[in-house]
Amino acid sequence: MEVNTTSDDVPRAGWRVMLVTGASGFIGGAVIARAMRDPELRVKGAMRRAGLSLVQGAEVTLVRDLARDTDWKEALSGADVVVHTAARVHVMRDPSIDPLTEFRRVNVAGTLNLATQAAAAGARRFVFISSIKANGEQTLPGSPYSAADVPAPVDPYGISKLEAEQGLRDLSRECGMEVVIIRPVLVYGPGVGGNFRAIMRVVSRGIPLPLGAIHNRRSLVSLDNLVDLIMTCVHYPRAAGGTFFASDGEDLSTTELLRRIAAAMARPARLIPVPERVLWTAARLLGKTDVAQRLLGSLQVDITQTRTLLGWTPPVSVDASLERTTRHFLTGR
Repeated sequence: MEVNTTSDDVPRAGWRVMLVTGASGFIGGAVIARAMRDPELRVKGAMRRAGLSLVQGAEVTLVRDLARDTDWKEALSGADVVVHTAARVHVMRDPSIDPLTEFRRVNVAGTLNLATQAAAAGARRFVFISSIKANGEQTLPGSPYSAADVPAPVDPYGISKLEAEQGLRDLSRECGMEVVIIRPVLVYGPGVGGNFRAIMRVVSRGIPLPLGAIHNRRSLVSLDNLVDLIMTCVHYPRAAGGTFFASDGEDLSTTELLRRIAAAMARPARLIPVPERVLWTAARLLGKTDVAQRLLGSLQVDITQTRTLLGWTPPVSVDASLERTTRHFLTGR
């Protein structure tokens, strides 16, 4: 199914060449595929592995790593705008002895090296895919993060993303290259992995879950909606200098999300209404409070500024996005 997005309707900054880093990744590959439909853009991708169908037709440059000494000259040649999706991503069980140092090496030093070379090569805009973790890990239900909030990251990944944002703003003030920052919440879509895929697997097998009475609120963003926002930030002149939250604009409880996933799969939702306090207690006893926080806690964002400054509305509904995601999970299409 072709997804029609709205970003073709926004004012255009007039870029001719766009470089996407992390072109083999979940987000980067989708940005490449979307940008390839834009007849006014020449699309380039940078990635560590070749031969992936998502970037078929794009000009691909292989880079060995995202590090402070990586040479980006070939990839940046002619680029007017850079969309930086490559990163050392958040992992649940990080094997590193010093995770913060490793995140800083890639997400801070590597990003600033790329941005510095981009500015020197003549790129005029740098779109950085950050994370809501730059703000923090949780909100109270009904009290979403807003553009006015002071970021307070907790884990090494979130700290590294915020430090990269700060470094990019400093660089922008020094050299004049426009910087746009996007902070997505949990991203899902066809081909999603991690916890979201694990949830779909459990629902598809009809395994009963004790999550039938959860009243938290969590923001999500579908891959289609995130890519549409990224392309809006690529083109729209008023995006320069902004920091934008990305979500579907509809927040769900864990219970409601599971029910909607089940409905999209045409499966029964086997949810047992166990009180939240019982689940929290069990999680503490088992040393699984991190898991409980993701399933029972709230994490919301307010996208009012994104809507207002960019004139942007998420073009794809939650239900339509879940239908596409679950269909791909079940059928591979």
